[in-house]
Amino acid sequence: METDMCFECLQRRIESDFSDRLVFSYGVSDSHSALPLGSSAVVQMSNPNGDGSAYQFILVYIPTHYSNCLTKYVNEYIEENLQESCSNCGIDNISQDQADVAILETPSDKTISDSSTCNHSARFSCSRIITALASIAQVGICSYSVFEEIVANYLSGSLEDHILCSLSLLVEGKASGRDSINFLGLLGIPSFQENNFPGALRHPNIAPVLAILKTSGYTNLVLPRAPYTLENILHYSPNALKSEWHIKFLIYQILSALAYIHGLGVAHGYICPSSIMLTDSCWSWLRIFDKPWLGFNCSTRHNGHTDATPAKIGRCIEGCPSQRLYADLKLSSSIDWHSDFKRWWRGEMSNFEYLLILNRLAGRIWGDHTFHTVMPWVIDFSTKPDENCDAGWRDLSRSKWRLAKGDEQLDFTYSTSEIRHHVSDECLSELAVCSYKARRLPLSVLRTAVRSVYEPNEYPSTMQRLYQWTPDECIPEFFCDPQIFSSLHAGMTDLSVPSWAGSPQEFIKLHRDALESDRVSRQIHHWIDITFGYKMSGQAAIAAKNVMLSSSEPTKPRSVGRRQLFTRPHPMRQDAARRTCDGANGSTTHQCRPNEVECEESLLFETAYLQKLEEASAFAEHARHLGAPYGFHPEYFGKDVSPAEEPPGESSKGSMSMLSDIVRNNGVPFGIDLNYLLEHIEVEGEGSMGYQDFLLWRQRSSCMSIFSEDAAKDIFSVGCVLAELFLRKPFFDSTSLAMYLESGILPELMQELPPHTKVLVEACIQKDWKRRPSTKSLLDSPYFPATIKSSYLFLSPLQLLAKDVSRLRYAASFAKQGALKKMGTFAAEMCAPYCLPIVLTPLSDTEAEWAYILLKEFIKCLNPKAVKALVLPAIQKILQTTGYSHLKVSILQDSFVREIWNRVGKQAYLETIHPLVISNLCVAPHKRSAAAASVLLIGSSEELGVPVTIHQTILPLIQCFGKGLCADGIDVLVRIGGLLGEVFIVKQLLPLLKPVIHACIEVSYAKKPEPVQSWSALALIDCLMTLDGLVLYMSREMVVKELIDDRSCLHVMILMQKSVEFAVLQVAATTLMAVCQRIGPDLTALHVLPQLKDLFDELAFSREISEGPASLVRRSSKVYKPKIDGEAQIESRMDLALILYPSFASLLGIEKLRQCCATWLLLEQYLLRSHNWKWEYTGDPSRSGLESVILKRPLFGKGLTSEYNPAKLLLNGVGWSIPQSQGVRGAKNLIPQRWINEVRKNPVEIDASTSNLVKLEPWFWFPSPASCWDGPDFLGRVGGLKDELPWKIRASVIYSVRAHHGALRSLAVCQDECMVFTAGIGPGFKGTIQKWDLTRINCVSGYYGHDEVVNDVCVLSSSGRVASSDGTIHVWNSRTGKLISVFAEPSVDFTHLASPLSPVSKINAEQANMLNSNTLSSGILTSAFDGSLYTCMHQLESIEMLVAGTGNGSLRFIDISRGQMLHLWRGDSVESGFPSLISALCSCGSDTTQACGTRASPSWIAAGLNTGHCRLLDLRSGNVITSWRAHDGYVTKLAAPEDHLLVSSSHDRTLRIWDLRRNWPPQATIFKGHTDGVSSFSLWGQDVITISRNRIGLTSLSKPADEDGHLRIMPQKLYLADNGAKNLSVLSSISILPFSRLFLVGTEDGYLRICC
Repeated sequence: METDMCFECLQRRIESDFSDRLVFSYGVSDSHSALPLGSSAVVQMSNPNGDGSAYQFILVYIPTHYSNCLTKYVNEYIEENLQESCSNCGIDNISQDQADVAILETPSDKTISDSSTCNHSARFSCSRIITALASIAQVGICSYSVFEEIVANYLSGSLEDHILCSLSLLVEGKASGRDSINFLGLLGIPSFQENNFPGALRHPNIAPVLAILKTSGYTNLVLPRAPYTLENILHYSPNALKSEWHIKFLIYQILSALAYIHGLGVAHGYICPSSIMLTDSCWSWLRIFDKPWLGFNCSTRHNGHTDATPAKIGRCIEGCPSQRLYADLKLSSSIDWHSDFKRWWRGEMSNFEYLLILNRLAGRIWGDHTFHTVMPWVIDFSTKPDENCDAGWRDLSRSKWRLAKGDEQLDFTYSTSEIRHHVSDECLSELAVCSYKARRLPLSVLRTAVRSVYEPNEYPSTMQRLYQWTPDECIPEFFCDPQIFSSLHAGMTDLSVPSWAGSPQEFIKLHRDALESDRVSRQIHHWIDITFGYKMSGQAAIAAKNVMLSSSEPTKPRSVGRRQLFTRPHPMRQDAARRTCDGANGSTTHQCRPNEVECEESLLFETAYLQKLEEASAFAEHARHLGAPYGFHPEYFGKDVSPAEEPPGESSKGSMSMLSDIVRNNGVPFGIDLNYLLEHIEVEGEGSMGYQDFLLWRQRSSCMSIFSEDAAKDIFSVGCVLAELFLRKPFFDSTSLAMYLESGILPELMQELPPHTKVLVEACIQKDWKRRPSTKSLLDSPYFPATIKSSYLFLSPLQLLAKDVSRLRYAASFAKQGALKKMGTFAAEMCAPYCLPIVLTPLSDTEAEWAYILLKEFIKCLNPKAVKALVLPAIQKILQTTGYSHLKVSILQDSFVREIWNRVGKQAYLETIHPLVISNLCVAPHKRSAAAASVLLIGSSEELGVPVTIHQTILPLIQCFGKGLCADGIDVLVRIGGLLGEVFIVKQLLPLLKPVIHACIEVSYAKKPEPVQSWSALALIDCLMTLDGLVLYMSREMVVKELIDDRSCLHVMILMQKSVEFAVLQVAATTLMAVCQRIGPDLTALHVLPQLKDLFDELAFSREISEGPASLVRRSSKVYKPKIDGEAQIESRMDLALILYPSFASLLGIEKLRQCCATWLLLEQYLLRSHNWKWEYTGDPSRSGLESVILKRPLFGKGLTSEYNPAKLLLNGVGWSIPQSQGVRGAKNLIPQRWINEVRKNPVEIDASTSNLVKLEPWFWFPSPASCWDGPDFLGRVGGLKDELPWKIRASVIYSVRAHHGALRSLAVCQDECMVFTAGIGPGFKGTIQKWDLTRINCVSGYYGHDEVVNDVCVLSSSGRVASSDGTIHVWNSRTGKLISVFAEPSVDFTHLASPLSPVSKINAEQANMLNSNTLSSGILTSAFDGSLYTCMHQLESIEMLVAGTGNGSLRFIDISRGQMLHLWRGDSVESGFPSLISALCSCGSDTTQACGTRASPSWIAAGLNTGHCRLLDLRSGNVITSWRAHDGYVTKLAAPEDHLLVSSSHDRTLRIWDLRRNWPPQATIFKGHTDGVSSFSLWGQDVITISRNRIGLTSLSKPADEDGHLRIMPQKLYLADNGAKNLSVLSSISILPFSRLFLVGTEDGYLRICC
C-alpha cells in the first residue's frame, strides 16, 4: 500500500496533472483493500464532439521507482522525440511540454533508469515487450490537451481501423498488405505459436493501453473503462454466461491472450476474475500493466505474499487529513477474511473495520455513488447515545427500509405485487449517497443524480432530518470525515450536527463510539445477516421482510447488485469484558485453589465460551470461499525460482530466424486467402467430444514442458477460474489449497464439475508445474469445439478499436462470402449478438447496404428460433428510428419480408414487424420510408388474407386518421381496396369509413377541447380522401347506391355542417365533384343536385350575397386568396359556391344546372361580382370553367392528386425500380395515379372487371367488422397499434361446414390463420384428418392413415409436418399427406410399424370411440383401455420436441427434427386401483410470446390427470416439483399464459388459475358459471373463451371478483349470423385466430363453425 494514495489526494493529483475539466468519478482500491486508498481512478470526459455524452477511462498512477522498465521506456521515447524536434525544427521551436521533460525526470528516476535490471525473461528487451503489449499507446507528457487528443483518437475508431480494413480487403480477395496476416497470426492462423516475434499489433483480448504519460514521480497509464469484470458477473449476474459454450468461449479468449503474453517471455502473474474486463458484449480483455505483475519492476517479483502489517498511506500529499482519519485503523494491505473475522470476533478489530471488509467482499466501492460502501444507522439522533438508556438507539434487527416503510406496507407490497418482494431498491441508492454528500459534490453531479433543477433548500439540513427522510442506510463518511458537514456551495448551508454535539469533529467521535459500543456490538450481526447474510434469501428473507425485487432480465450482465456473502446466521461478537473476566478467572484458577462453587461457575463459563468459539469456527469454515486464492504462495514450493531462460544465443537465433521468415514472406505468408479462411472456419459435423480422446490429449500434454514457472502459475489460475465459472463459487479456499499443495487432496468440489472440465482443471492445477499444459496445448485441445474456434476467428476482428463502418464492412463481406454458412447454425447464432448491434447505428447508404447483407445472411443461416430472438428485435429497432434511413427502406422491401415469412412464419411477422411498418406511415414519416411501407402493406394484403388485413392493417390505419397519417397511408387503404375488388370495398371498407364520418360530425357539434376538434377535422379529411380514391374502383351504380342514394350522401352531409373547419369543407366539395365525375352528369343531376338544394339556397340567400356591391368592396382585398404550397385555401362558406357551381356547370352544362338549381341567378351574380366568373361556352363541356377555378385540394390531401406518388416506386438496393408487389398478383388493380383520368373517361373497363362477382370469391364468408367496432378514439394516443383495437366477441356463428361424419375431436390452426386441421371420426368410425383452406372453406387434402379415433392433432411449426394421435403418434407431411414416421410405446403391437395403415392396437373401433365419445363424461375409463397408448400431445416449440402423455401417467419425449423417441418419464398412480391417465399437457411459456417475438424456453411441464390432479415437473431434471388436487373431475385442458400462471379446466364445471409463485400447493382463483363440465378453452391475451356443452363462456384472467367475492363466467349460446337461430350442437373443441379476431369451434355432430 505504500504506492497508494487516499482518493482525495488522488483526485487533487489528477486535477494538478491534467485539469479540473477531467472529472474524477471515483477511486479504485488496489490489492482488495477495504480502505479508500489506491493508485487508480475512474475519470470522465465529455465527448469532444459536443453531443453531451461522457466517456469513462481508467487512469493508473505507477511510481517511477516501482516500474523502472516502464519509466525508462517513456524517458527514452520522449528524449528521442525531443531530439527529432531539435534537429527538424531548431531549439527555439520546441514546445513547452517537451521542454519540461528534464524537470519531470527527477534524479532518483535517472538513477533507477541507469542502474536497474529486469527480472523477466531475457527473450526480448523491455522496450520490445512493452511495444508489443501496448502497441497503440500514445507516449507523452501529462496534460489536458494530450488527454483530449487520446480520447478523440479512441472515439474516432482510428487506432486499429487499418487492421480491419486490411482484413476486409483480404476477405474480398484484394491485396491486403501485412496487417491482416499478422493479426490472423495472433488468432492462431495458421496455428498458435509459443515463440512469437513481437509485432506492433494489439492482441484483441488484451486490454488496450491508450496512453503512457509521464508526470513528476509517476508514469500514468490510460485505459478505456469496461462496464464489467468477470468478478461482477460471478457475483451479480452469473446467468449472463448463458451456457457451457459461453464459458468455454470466455476461457478460450483468456488462453489466447495468455499464449501471446507467454510467447513474449513474460507471465501475467495475477489471473483472477477481477483482472478480466468484459465489454458490453461480454468480450474479454485481460488487464495488464497497472500492477507489477509482468515483472517490470526493479525490486523483488510479485509473489502473492499477504502483507499482514497495518495499512499505511505512503504517497499522500503533505497535510492530507486522511493520514489522521485512517491512522488508527488496523487493516492489512489485503483481505484475509478468515483471520479478519477471528480478530473481529475476539474484539481485536473494530466494527467499522470489519464492516469495511464485508463491503469490499460484496464489491462495494468507496466513492462510487452507484455502489457506495454502506454502513448502518445506529442512532436516530434524537438524544445523545447512552448505552444505559434505550432511547435514541436504532433497532439493528430490522432493515432501515422496514423501519421507514412499516410492516403493514411491506406485507401489502409482498401480497399484491406480481413479483413477490418487500424491498424495491438497493439498501443504499445513488440518490441517497448524493444527498448525503450534497455539500461536497459538484452541482453537475447533483443535477444528474438527485434532481435536474438544483434547489438547495430541498436537501435535509440536519442529521435527524436526514435520518428520517431516507429509507436507505448510512455511509462511512458519517463515522470518520468531519468535512462532509461543510458546504462548498454558496446557496447551501452546512449540515447541522445534533445539539448534543458541539462540532462536526465531536459528532464524528461520538457517532463512531456509538458504532463501537457494546450495545451495537451485540446487535450488529443481525444487520450483517440482513445486508450481507442469510436473510437475503429464502424463508429467512420472508420472515425479515427483506425479499428483494428480482431482476426482470436475469441473463443481462450487471456491474452492481446485492451479493450474499453468508448462508448461515452470523455469530454475535464475543463480549470483551467477559473475555477479560474469563482470562482473570483462568489465571486465578491456576494460581490458587478455588472453592467448589467458584470451580462450577468457572467451568460453566468456560463451556459457554468454548461453545461460542466452536460456532464461530464453524461459521468461519463455511465462509472460507470469501478468501478465494487463484494462485499459491511460494513457501509451499520452496525457494522462488527464476523463470527458465533460453541461452541468449539460441533465443536470438530463433528470433532472427522468425523475423527472416516474415521478411521473406512479405506478400501473403502461408498462402492465407479467403478460401483458406473459409476452410479454417468451417464446422464439419460437430459432434460430442470423445472422453477417451480427451484423456489421450491429457497424456500427451503432460509430456510437453512449459517454458517457466511463472507461466505455469498463470495456467494454475486459469484452471481455478474455469472451475469457478462452472461451480459459481471459488474452487479453492486457503485451507483446501494448503491441503492440496501439501498432500495432493483435491477439493470435494472437483466431483461437481462436468467430466471434460474436470480433466482440464486437473491438468491445469498439477502440483508439478512442469507437467501443466502450455497455453498452445490447451488451445489445441479437443475441449474447445470447432464452433468456438470458428466464432473466435469471425468475431475477434470486430473487437478492434475501429470504426463502425469498418466493422460492418468486414462482417458483411465475410458473411456474404459464406462464413456464417460454413461455421454452421449454432456458431452463427453465437456470433449474432456481437454482430447485430453494429447495424443499429446511424448508417450511410453504403453502410446500409452492408447492414442489409448482414441481416439477410443471418436470416438465412440461423434457425427460426434464433431469428425470432436475435434478428427480429434488431429489425424492430431499425424500424423504430425516425427520419430517413436507407436501411429501413431496404428492410421494407417485399422480398426481404418474404424471407422473414419463410423462416419464422407470418405470425412472428405480424407480432413484431407489422405494427412498426404501419407506424412508418404515421406522425411525419420520411417520404421514402412511407413509400416503401405502403408498397409492402399493399403487396402483402392479398397473401395475408382478408380477416388479417382488416384487423392488422385496415383498422390500425383508420385508427390513425387525424393523427398524422401521411398520404401514402391513405394510398394503402385505397389500393388494397382496388386489389381486393369492389365487393371488398362495399362489404368491408365503406362500413368502416362511414362511422368515422358520423363520429367526426358529432364531435364537431359538441364542445370539445381544441386538440379533439383538430383531430376530428383531420380525420374527416383523411376519410374523405380515402373515399375519393375508392370511388375509382367502384361501378357507377355501386357509387350511387352506397354513397349517394336515399339522400344520405356523406359529402353533402359534411357540406351542410356549419361547425366544421373550412379546410374540411373544401376537401368535401372537391371530393364530391370527383364522385360526380365518376357517376356522370345524368346520375349527378338525378341523385346529387336534389340533395344540394338546401346548400345552394343557403349560399344564395346568405348575408354576403344580399348586401350586393357593399360586400364586394369589403372583399376586394381578398380576391387573391392565400396559397399554401400552391393551393388556394377557402376562407368562408361562400367560397363553396366558387368550387361547386362552376364545376357542376362544366359537368352538366349551364342549362341543365339552371334547371336543377332554382337560385342559379343569385349565385351567378355573386360569382360575377366577387370572382369575375361567368359562363362561357368553349365547345368542350367537360372542361368549361374548370380551368378558371382552382380546384386543388388543400395541403392535407394533396398526395392523392399529385403526379408523383412515392408509393409507386421503391428503392431496391441500387436505384429506383417498380416494386415487386406491383409486378405479381393483382397488378392490374394497382393503377398508378397518372392513369386515373384515363380510367375515369372509360369507366366500363372497371365495371367489366368487377361486375357479376360470384359468392365463392376468397373470404366470401367474412363479415364486416364494423358491427363490433366503436369507431376511432380521438382521445387515444398514437402508438401501441395492437393494443388500441380491443376484440369484442359477439358469439355469432358466421359460417359452418360439415367437416366429419362423426364428432370433431380436435382443431389445429396454422400460424398464417389460413389453414386449419380438423381431427374427427370418419366413415367406419376411423380417425380422419382434414385440411381446410379458410379462404374458400374448401377441404384441400387429408390424412387417412389412422385406424382408431384421433384424439389430438398438432401442427409442427418447425416444418410443414403435422402430428396426430390415435393412441399412436403419426407424423406426416401436411402438403402431400405422406406418412413420415409412427411412434408407439412398447406394449402396443409393433406389427403396424412396417405398415403404418394397419391396426395399432387390439382395441376395436367401438371401444376407442367409447373412450372419446363424450367429452362431458365423468372421466372414468373402461378397463379395455391400454395404458401405454398416447392420450394427448404438446409441442415444445423452442427446443423442437414433442411430449406425449400416456394412459398410465407417463410422459414420452420425441425429437421432431430427428424423428427419434427420447426419454420416458414414468408416473405413479394418484389413487390405487385406478390408472392416472394424462388428459392435458402444457409447458412454461407455451401460450405466450416474449417481446422479441420468440417463444420462451420452457422450464417446467404441467400434466393434468383424469383424477383431477395436476403435476408440475422440472423439464431439465424430470423431477416432480409439486402435485396437487386441482379439480374434482377430469382435467380437460391446461394452458400457461405466463411463466408463473397455469390455467386449467375440468368436468367439475370450473376454470381455475394457479399462481405458481405462491406457496405449494398453489392457491387457485376459481371461475364458476357453467352448468356443465368445461370441455375446453382458448386464450387470447387476458381473455378466455370456454366451451361447455352448447355454450361458450367469456371471462378475463384479470377480471375482478363480484360483490359476493366470486369470479363469474358469463355463458351464452352461439347464434347463427344469417337467421339468428341458436346453435344446438354440443361443442367439443375451440381455437382462436388472434390476428383475424375470430375463433373456431368443433361440434359433436362433425361441424366446423367460424365465429366472431
